[in-house]
Amino acid sequence: MSRVVSYFKSLLLLELFQGMALTFKYLFRPKYTLMYPMEKTPQSPRFRGLHALRRYPNGEERCIACKLCEAVCPALAITIDSEQRADGTRRTTRYDIDLFKCIFCGFCEESCPVDSIVETHIHEYHFEQRGENIVTKPKLLAIGDRLEKEIAERRAADAPYR
Repeated sequence: MSRVVSYFKSLLLLELFQGMALTFKYLFRPKYTLMYPMEKTPQSPRFRGLHALRRYPNGEERCIACKLCEAVCPALAITIDSEQRADGTRRTTRYDIDLFKCIFCGFCEESCPVDSIVETHIHEYHFEQRGENIVTKPKLLAIGDRLEKEIAERRAADAPYR
């Protein structure tokens, strides 16, 4: 019986008329236009954008080269090389994130035991030259230094939900 009903629905073009009715329903409603550079849409407090590496208050970088973020990244966008320092601690010598591969899932941020890698609210960035899509350790640290106050505020506001 359902085949017969399906045949008559396709014969009478009911789906087409339903689509046209939906189009006419919204045709005369007022439109909402966002004037983008001047007006911004509200952003979720948990928005995940461009990455940053954080430092401790004494200026030392937080990353201990545990490579958990590299292991947990589903897109394999993070590359880490490390070596042991003279005082016996291990630190990164290379920390690269390929933003073309990155899917901004936030797993790297969740897996980090010392809150070293975070995702900021920045979503407006572009590349002009080949190779700029790979964000290196100095760039990540510079982003973290520039936005440390805001990152700390956002982390504190989100702490009850973690």
